[in-house]
Amino acid sequence: MTKADDDAGWRRPPAGTDSERAAQPAPAAPTRPPVEYSGPPPSNPPPANWRPPLVQRPVPPRQLPEQDHDRLDIEEQAARTLSQGIGMVAGAVLLVLMLILCARALF
Repeated sequence: MTKADDDAGWRRPPAGTDSERAAQPAPAAPTRPPVEYSGPPPSNPPPANWRPPLVQRPVPPRQLPEQDHDRLDIEEQAARTLSQGIGMVAGAVLLVLMLILCARALF
């Protein structure tokens, strides 16, 4: 396949086709008879005893127990101390491992 074959779909049509198309008259649009709008169809009224469905109201939520803020503060402090202790131990282990690896690489 050559470059000319690839670009054939993108080329302009020959010059004679545009002038021939312009010389042809446009087809006439079909005429339709006017349509009159008679309004919406009549509706039937609902039955006399019709009511919308009733939805029961949910039970109000129960009261949550009171929080002991002093105990919560003590537990948060203990958790923070434990997390920091684990972080320091992990950091020390990583530092020792890095020193061992660097020592092996240098010596």
